[in-house]
Amino acid sequence: MNILCIGDIVGRNGAEMLAGQLRYLKQDYDIDFVIANGENANTGNGINRKRADFLLDAGVDVITLGNHAFSKPRVTELFNDGYPIIRPANMTDVSGPGYIIRTVCGKKICVINLIGRVFMREADCPFETANNLISGLDADIYIIDFHAEATSEKQALGWYLDGRAACVFGTHTHTQTADERILPAGTAYITDIGMTGPYNSVLGVKKEIAVQKFLTMENIRYEHAEGNCMLNGIVVGIGENGLAASIKRINIH
Repeated sequence: MNILCIGDIVGRNGAEMLAGQLRYLKQDYDIDFVIANGENANTGNGINRKRADFLLDAGVDVITLGNHAFSKPRVTELFNDGYPIIRPANMTDVSGPGYIIRTVCGKKICVINLIGRVFMREADCPFETANNLISGLDADIYIIDFHAEATSEKQALGWYLDGRAACVFGTHTHTQTADERILPAGTAYITDIGMTGPYNSVLGVKKEIAVQKFLTMENIRYEHAEGNCMLNGIVVGIGENGLAASIKRINIH
């Protein structure tokens, strides 16, 4: 089984890039299941029904979120309507599911969304949350989207779940790292799978605005960049034991 995990989708351009490339990626890598982080998929950030429908119609199976999960006030309606969208499971006092289980090729795949605590909003311990979910749920394959800032926190979670999760991949920084590997007990790991959005930008934002913000330290409103896009992600091959057999970075300009 091959699972495609797509990095943070930024705005309309990022969503259209995904829609234009996904069918080819599915063919080229014989993809069975697609996970995409959509917490920046809408204008500004967050996700709404229109953008969620667009991503799902394009072929995404599960949409994960992050620190902007509730930026759009009606996102709870998507949870209530049964959309395959999950928010970080260790967020406190919020609505919506933190994991989802889907049966693919006769195997139960559990996708868990977590958020980090270093340089991020207050949340429950992602390590304890992951342990409790994996220990208590009935699934054959566990995939973790860890939406976190600190490299060390992401690496530590990868080691903590080695042999229990098929894959731990990082999101949030919008910058793809080159440290993909399979850990000794069989967990595929990468610190960050990157971004799907405008290539000539600062994390998807117009570069001129980002530069001006750092020069002046003023509270300037960010705007998504336009122009050519890139698509970042990984393809994880799953073995019969429910752990990783391979991991490959995807970087399309």
